[in-house]
Amino acid sequence: MNWYFEAWKKYAVFGGRAGRQEFWYFVLFHILAYAMLSIIAGVIGKIGASLLSLYAVAAFLPGLAASIRRLHDTNRSGWWLLIMAIPLVGSIVLLVFLAQESHAIENEYGPRPQAALA
Repeated sequence: MNWYFEAWKKYAVFGGRAGRQEFWYFVLFHILAYAMLSIIAGVIGKIGASLLSLYAVAAFLPGLAASIRRLHDTNRSGWWLLIMAIPLVGSIVLLVFLAQESHAIENEYGPRPQAALA
């Protein structure tokens, strides 16, 4: 859960790198929060739907920043997110990029995240 809050602390930080653990834990807890708010929206109605919309808007920028930092960790530019404009194939390629192992050494985006934590 700390990785989820770490991504929120770096709300709009598009520079640097994010390891697999930081990114995928953010994605996991984001999906869980969204699912929980969706259930609440179904039960409560308009107020719940408003909460869900507010969360979706608020979580957009941290999710974007975490994705860009994750691409940086694989030694790719954040502009690779635009590959999602290609239906189906783009999403699969991006998923493969996001799942790849970190670039082993320091790259132009900064030191390896594990080295920064040590």
